[in-house]
Amino acid sequence: MRLQRTVEGELNRLFVFELSDGLRVEGVLYRGDTLCVSTQVGCPVRCVFCASGRYGFIRNLKAEEIYGQLELVRSFHGIRRIAVAGIGEPLANWRNVKVAFERFRREGLRVSFYTCGFPLSNLPQLLRMPHNGVTLSLHTTDPATRAELMPGAGDLPQLLQFLRKLLPTLSRRKRKKISLALVLLKGVNDSAGDLLRFAELAQSLGVGITLLRYNEVGVFESPDEEEFEKAFLLLRRQGIRVTLSTRFRRERIGGCGTLTVGGRLPRGG
Repeated sequence: MRLQRTVEGELNRLFVFELSDGLRVEGVLYRGDTLCVSTQVGCPVRCVFCASGRYGFIRNLKAEEIYGQLELVRSFHGIRRIAVAGIGEPLANWRNVKVAFERFRREGLRVSFYTCGFPLSNLPQLLRMPHNGVTLSLHTTDPATRAELMPGAGDLPQLLQFLRKLLPTLSRRKRKKISLALVLLKGVNDSAGDLLRFAELAQSLGVGITLLRYNEVGVFESPDEEEFEKAFLLLRRQGIRVTLSTRFRRERIGGCGTLTVGGRLPRGG
């Protein structure tokens, strides 16, 4: 495994890692001290608003490949935080992700996760771990819409039923570190009704909302600044804790949904 190249953005620094089999994944340095790492080559969730699953799922990263992304960049960057939010679904490669997480934690790093919540069997352990935050990628309360947006994300009603049983068993401090992700897609999930239903869901679960801007990598359109602000204010008026997508996650280089795989892709990829 080696650092093949670095791409400088206005705010972020994108790293292209070449694996021993010639495949490539990407990671991102943002905020100057946070490294976003990948956990799989490709992604089985195949979100249609994200470039990471464009070639489908190719293989899991080994624990040393997940941790190795830190090793390859920390000699010239002071890393304090790890975001397991790059290419791949961490719960679908849980054994290797858990080993890498434990290594990150032993070095005093704060670790946060983005996940679609499936496989459900691994979700309780993730939520109970000493993480620095877990963001659950929902993006809608409508099962049919979510199935279209995230074909490999599992059954939404099953996930919500699971969360309603699991979350009350966690401490209030733990629940404050959990949020539901909502990437706004114009004409898809951004109506007042959509937003109110999403706020009601977050309120019923006792968690916050992470409101994300869509980086236009596919067929969708992002609401403009005024529409995005209206959505934010509407959610806030419902008494929900709302975290906004930072400028680092909105940049064209290394922003949410922009990471891709490369290298010796399978035939037809």
